[in-house]
Parts: sequence; C-alpha cells; structure tokens
Amino acid sequence: MTTYPKSMKLSDGTSVDVRPMTADDRDAALAFARGLPEEDLLFLRVDLTDPEVVDDWIANLENGQSSSLVVYDESGLIGYATVHRTSARWTRRIGEIRINVAPAYRNRGLGKLITSEIFDVARGMGLRKLMANTIVDQRAAQAVLQRLGFTTEALLADFVDDQEGNTRDLIVMTHDVDGHSDQVGDRVQI
Repeated sequence: MTTYPKSMKLSDGTSVDVRPMTADDRDAALAFARGLPEEDLLFLRVDLTDPEVVDDWIANLENGQSSSLVVYDESGLIGYATVHRTSARWTRRIGEIRINVAPAYRNRGLGKLITSEIFDVARGMGLRKLMANTIVDQRAAQAVLQRLGFTTEALLADFVDDQEGNTRDLIVMTHDVDGHSDQVGDRVQI
C-alpha cells in the first residue's frame, strides 16, 4: 500500500515530492504546460495551456474519472502522471495513462518513477489494463513505454489532427496492470 505525499530520489540523487493532484495545483499545472516546448504541446491530447481545459481535468479528478499524481521540486511542478477511465461498462476496467515530464528532468528516471506510481494508483482503482496513445513521430515516448513493458496493439492511420491541421498516425499501446513489477502492493491510500 502506498501512502502519499512522499519524497523520492531520482537516478541522479535529486529529491522530488510526489502526491495526488488537487484543485490547488491548477495554477502550477498551467505554468508547467506553458513552459513546455512547442513540439510537446503539439502532441498533447488536450491543450493544457488553456485554463478551462485544466479546470475540466480537475473536475475529472473530483468526480473520480481520473487520478493524477504531480511531482514537485523546489522550483515547482516538474511532471505528472494521470490515469483516466471511462464510465462505459465494457471498458470500465481499462485506464488510459498520460505522463509528462519537464524537459530538464527527462532521462533522469522521473518518467519511470511516476509511471510505477501511477500503476499502483491504477491497481487501487481496480483497473486491469492500461493504454497509452502516442503519435508515430513520438519515438522517444514509444521507446520508454516499450521499456516499461507496453506493447503496440494498433496503428491507426491518419487518425489524429495536430494543432496545424495535419493528420498523424496514432499508435495504441497497452500493458496489463498486474504484469508491472516495479512496485509492490496492490492498493493505494491517498
């Protein structure tokens, strides 16, 4: 059982704090998104630089459709992981994960750390499978997901329109929650 908040160390020894996201994180989430490179924003599922979109995210947290973990260092929000589920009966035990890490923290173990944490959250939500969507161009994200045990389930041609109106191919990857072995325990207390 994992209890939050908690401090964790990255592979380079940097200490970060991980905890569930709340409405109090709204402004930090906006600042985080607005500080991302344009290329990163191009491939976000929603425009996290828009206050209304972040308000919707918080509403999903409050109504139980999503659970998010945020990661802070002394300067502010440096990453997040979210697991989102739909209310459709036939997919109620499937969750979609969304993870984003500040450029300064990439390749330092933060992505793996928060992915492991969100797997524990997913177990606590009773989910059995996680799904992650990437655009074909996001090769680094696909490599990270593959190292974590995700496998490609589908390639959907011309499925996504980017912010400039160009179509992109979508890759759907999945992972069985119980098959993830980086963390021990099957319930999360928040």
